[in-house]
Amino acid sequence: MMNHLSKAMQSPRVLNIEDLRRAAKRRLPRVVFDYIDGGAEDESTLRANCRAFEAVTLRPRCAVATSVCNLQTTVLGTEVMMPLILAPVGSCRLMYPRGEEAAARAAGEAGIICALSTLSGCRLEEVAAASRRPVWYQLYLVGGRDCALAGIQRAQKAGFSALIVTIDTPVAGFRERDLRNGAKELLSGNLGTMLPFVNQILVRPRWLAAFLADGGLMKFENVVLSGKGPMHYADVTAALEQSVITWEDLKWIRQAWNRPIVIKGIHTEEDARRATDLGADALVVSNHGGRQLDGVASTLRVLPEVVSAVGDRIEVLLDGGIRRGSDIVKALCLGARAVMTGRAYAYGLGAAGGAGVSRAIEILRSDLLRTLKLLGCMSVAELDRSYVNVPRDWLAK
Repeated sequence: MMNHLSKAMQSPRVLNIEDLRRAAKRRLPRVVFDYIDGGAEDESTLRANCRAFEAVTLRPRCAVATSVCNLQTTVLGTEVMMPLILAPVGSCRLMYPRGEEAAARAAGEAGIICALSTLSGCRLEEVAAASRRPVWYQLYLVGGRDCALAGIQRAQKAGFSALIVTIDTPVAGFRERDLRNGAKELLSGNLGTMLPFVNQILVRPRWLAAFLADGGLMKFENVVLSGKGPMHYADVTAALEQSVITWEDLKWIRQAWNRPIVIKGIHTEEDARRATDLGADALVVSNHGGRQLDGVASTLRVLPEVVSAVGDRIEVLLDGGIRRGSDIVKALCLGARAVMTGRAYAYGLGAAGGAGVSRAIEILRSDLLRTLKLLGCMSVAELDRSYVNVPRDWLAK
């Protein structure tokens, strides 16, 4: 089966991330595909994240021999084979059986970092074992402080090398696609409530068979509630509203976690400085892929402001809109240490499991290598603002 999927993911059938997106759309029920693909409200920020890369153009050095280009770098002292991290994506087990493990295994084989969401369907210990490379754990306070502390302790024991604290989710964004597709109704377990929406699942029999073989509706294995066990899969909106992370929380999180802490969800220079002053080891310029507050600026647009604010005090990562290797180049030229991508690999996972994730990583790696050669640049370490043209108002103080 995996060999068949691997062949299906190769050229010329799958040349880019958009091809993976189309393949995922064909395989997944609409409610699951739109969970990956959609954003909040009018989805203006979702679109802006991708379009921002069009506003930055490349400045190549021609007549330069670049037979070998070095893609390797370090992130928080960890050597990686390319400046790409798989971002935390919740509920991957809905996309493919043992989805988080499949993604971690593909990341490990590629020599890059995989970040695991608190809202995972797989136990964090199993995900760490699947990767065999450095893995990061992303923290929500779902289930309360004691539940989060237990998760932190498990992550440390399992060998996770960094903790991502996501700060942009005081409530879930208003994701209209999920509401129209009946996501809440399909999770209710009430046949009468589910009936108007169930046909979108029945028309995907292969996905349904795999979903049922994997145990059906998953639980959140890393949110273990006192006396109740793992939290059942349900509408997490209420749980998120009761688990807001504030700057004060970073103090006890730092006491509980003795390894690097990454703050994800930075939009402004003010928050960037505050996170740095509170002892964060890295920042992620992120608007949650346009899934939270719609109408905020694209992450690439915000990146120069954040990098200027923190200087060389802290490593800055970028999340949002990565679909091409040239996108990675542009982010690095504007000061990012590396990029995180969620949708790009989630499309691959939804299309073909681990084979699809591996193909997504390989597409971005090949794109990145080709872009460097065409730029006349020998290494990702050499990338700087001289390789790009940036709109003047992006750099205005």
